[in-house]
Formats: sequence, C-alpha cells, structure tokens
Amino acid sequence: MSKVLVLHGPNLNLLGTRQPEIYGRETLEDIDNALREQAARGGWEMLCRQSNHEGELIDAIHAARLDGTTAIIINPAAYTHTSVAILDALNAFDGKVIEVHLSNVHQREAFRHHSYVSLRADGVIAGLGSQGYRLALEAVMAG
Repeated sequence: MSKVLVLHGPNLNLLGTRQPEIYGRETLEDIDNALREQAARGGWEMLCRQSNHEGELIDAIHAARLDGTTAIIINPAAYTHTSVAILDALNAFDGKVIEVHLSNVHQREAFRHHSYVSLRADGVIAGLGSQGYRLALEAVMAG
C-alpha cells in the first residue's frame, strides 16, 4: 500500500475560526477526514500531522524518508516564506512533494509571494481552498 504524509504548518489548527474570509470555514479535521476517505478509496495509507513548531515538521519529513512514504503534501503556512530548514529536509526526501495553500498567496502581501518550499515542490496549488489538498492527493495517487 502506498503511503502519503500530509503536513499542515503553524496556525492551521485554527482553521474554521481564524480569518474565515481568507481560509474558509472548514476545520482542519474536516479537511483531514475528507483526505483520509479519498486516500482509502484509492488504496492509499495516509498520515496527517499539524504542528506550530518547525522542528516537528522537519522531524516528520525525516521520518517519511525511512517509513515507506511515497509523497508529501505540505502546507507550510508561514514557514513557506521563512524556512530554509524545511526546504533542506524536503530536499533530502526522494518522493513527490506537492505544496498547497488555501489562499492565493500572490494576491496577498508581497512577503507571501516567495516560497522556499516551491524550490523543491513538484507542484504547487494555491487559492482553491481545501479543494487544493484534494487535487494534490489526486495528483499524488495518479503517479
């Protein structure tokens, strides 16, 4: 069974209540449950993790290198624009990496227009809300 890791960065635990006009009303649990169902229908194993701590996200990426994970779907949130460390960890991962953002970061503040993670990502989906995660998973499962 193929395995995918979904990583959610800082503040995404507040989805549904934090700036719903930007991030929507779905909770992180809603998104993760929909992804688990989609993965199961495709015969994939899925692990979803959220952390407000950069080191925990990096540890999860390191573990994925060794546990048979085929792909990582990551919404690094604010770490998108600041974390060379997450980029370095992703560069050490041999599988597919898809970067996801709920909002269209290119319509927001200028500092959000740059992504370190994009330097490693095989694909980037931004501005489609939670559908972006589902499309990322579809792309991963398609190969």
